[in-house]
Amino acid sequence: MKLQLNAVRLLVLGTAVSFGMGTTLFAQESTKPDNTKVNKRDRQDGSPTAGSQSGAKSDREITREIRRAITKDSTYSTYAKNVKIITQQGAVTLRGPVSTEEEKDAIGKIATGVAGDGKVTNELEVAPSKNAGSSSRSDKTTKTDRTDK
Repeated sequence: MKLQLNAVRLLVLGTAVSFGMGTTLFAQESTKPDNTKVNKRDRQDGSPTAGSQSGAKSDREITREIRRAITKDSTYSTYAKNVKIITQQGAVTLRGPVSTEEEKDAIGKIATGVAGDGKVTNELEVAPSKNAGSSSRSDKTTKTDRTDK
């Protein structure tokens, strides 16, 4: 009798866990990355992609130095830390989203410092803000903000 009760408990627990995992997997499958359209565009126009990265030791070293400098700086966004850095015959192409124009410029300067002047193509794009379209309190004019003289 005790063995049967334990078997029932195990079955109920197993079913609950399976249901929970199935729900989690379903939720993950329906969420798409926000740069899918950009990735498709990049494959179509013949632009360099991460798969175009040269295997030459000097190109790998340039890419490594740039990546290390970016990831070492804790002020950069997750977007910035995950940009594509493609090096071919000493020429660097930067691609992907960043959070601000300042990040775009700073990463371009890092790459230029490593690869040299005229060797960097900066194709980084500023990602739209997740709050785009909503205005902050300071952007709104309310009755209490107005001073009529």
